[in-house]
Amino acid sequence: MAFYKAEGEWYNRIVRYTTNSKYSHAELIMPDNTCISITPFGAEGVRRQKFTEPEEDYDIICVPASDEQLETIEKFFQDTKGDGYDWPGMILSKFTPFFIKRVGRWYCSEWIAYALRLAGAVDKLYHHADLTPQRLYEMLKKYAEITKHNAQ
Repeated sequence: MAFYKAEGEWYNRIVRYTTNSKYSHAELIMPDNTCISITPFGAEGVRRQKFTEPEEDYDIICVPASDEQLETIEKFFQDTKGDGYDWPGMILSKFTPFFIKRVGRWYCSEWIAYALRLAGAVDKLYHHADLTPQRLYEMLKKYAEITKHNAQ
């Protein structure tokens, strides 16, 4: 997982403000060094591309996944490829006590959490309706630490 922490553009500030997050974007880095993510201003929607970003702009967390789990993530990507960004869901979920979700629309951390949970790579991601990049980072960081500690 890569969490974007650099200053970025004006829309990065909007995302940080509306999500109260240090991070404005998250990407799922795959073993072949491609990333799966969704951008708020792209016609592509959920997409896959080579991860070529400067690493200093990101905080990276490794979440181990088996081949079977990676296949599940790949299938989920194929099923959602091209789905658009969920601006209304992200903003309305932040400013109302309700989780607002448009079918076929995602925001980056929401898509990643769903993919990881669907694959069984991480559990207990369903506890939060408003899963901002910051909250996803904190949950995955804690999960990575527990996993690392248990492996020792």
